[in-house]
Amino acid sequence: MYQPLFAMSEKRCNIGTMIHRSVNLSKAQSFFLFGARGTGKSTLLRKEFPPDKYFWVDLLHPEQEMRYATRPERLLEDWRQLRSANKQHGWVIIDEVQRLPKLLDIAHIGIEEHGIKFAMTGSSTVKLRRGAANLLAGRAITFNLYPFSALELGADFELEDALNFGTLPRSFALRHDSKERRRFLASYVNTYLREEIQAEQLARRLEPFRYFLEAAAAASGTILNVAKLSRQAHIEPRTAQRYFALLEDTMIGFYLPAFERSVRRRQAKHQKFYFFDTGVVRAATQSLKANIIDGTYEFGRLFEQWVIIEIVKANTYSESDYQLSYLKTADGSEIDLIAARGEKTLAIEIKSTADPDITAVRRLARLARGISMCQPYIFCRTSIATEIEGVKVLPWQQGIAELFA
Repeated sequence: MYQPLFAMSEKRCNIGTMIHRSVNLSKAQSFFLFGARGTGKSTLLRKEFPPDKYFWVDLLHPEQEMRYATRPERLLEDWRQLRSANKQHGWVIIDEVQRLPKLLDIAHIGIEEHGIKFAMTGSSTVKLRRGAANLLAGRAITFNLYPFSALELGADFELEDALNFGTLPRSFALRHDSKERRRFLASYVNTYLREEIQAEQLARRLEPFRYFLEAAAAASGTILNVAKLSRQAHIEPRTAQRYFALLEDTMIGFYLPAFERSVRRRQAKHQKFYFFDTGVVRAATQSLKANIIDGTYEFGRLFEQWVIIEIVKANTYSESDYQLSYLKTADGSEIDLIAARGEKTLAIEIKSTADPDITAVRRLARLARGISMCQPYIFCRTSIATEIEGVKVLPWQQGIAELFA
């Protein structure tokens, strides 16, 4: 019997164990849990599937990776041994499955022929698609995990802290030591470059991607101008587009399309791209040394990104299926976020102030009137919910709660 089957990962960091995560994992069918490095995927699964009770395969452990790399079918052989010893519950947990995509073929057999359920984590879909293009052809559902949300942190959440350092579990755990947090976030970016990009050979050369990453982070939350960004990074526009796809594949960021009722017209318009964490944005732009100051342009820019990221988290975790986009009109007017589902459409403007200017309120009301069945909102830092000329002005956390009630 191969002893290390039960998780070797117990010694790995368990930051976030006491913080309840909002994602509602399935206990009825196999699933993937995707998320960028350091978002707490392994910690969450160790809580839901304790390693001393379930069959764990930790592919970050060299011995286990080697065992299944040389002969993937050993996975089912080991499962049978555990089943005969009554030491497993019908589940197999595979941590960092993208390191051995061939195990998906074995998982396919396990699901179809033995009724095994698999819980698999991954920080990149690109290598999985290379190794098993169909990702089990719908036999496993997909969940995403993000850095901590304000809701998850509850009373421990502090806005300025989140804007400065983000909410990756490790960064949050170091919240009382700013120097160590800066070190961690700088190391996070470098580790991402080394282990996700260079080690997996996702980019031919690392230095061009490093320049691109800084330029892309500086442009986070803005309408993509690939030609301009590629000039800044000294790469071809086609290379920049491929690099953005890598950021999306490795869960470092996501696209926000332009609002259009027509899918074809929407695809023809420029998208925005958001990094998944404000602390990583600041680390990638090498701007961690000085904290941002309330009332500055940078504070407002990061606040808008933070609220968008929070809405994406809530939309994903609640499985609300809002179609999220932004609106820019022909005259250059913008609405930060459009949330549409069926006939329900919400136009959301995000302001870092506690008292939005009446001109901004009226402009939003005018733009919303041009969208059928649309309710305009301003999510801001006010402490009191009000309604002005048909626009609901809400504290941003209350606004998100109302959106996903």
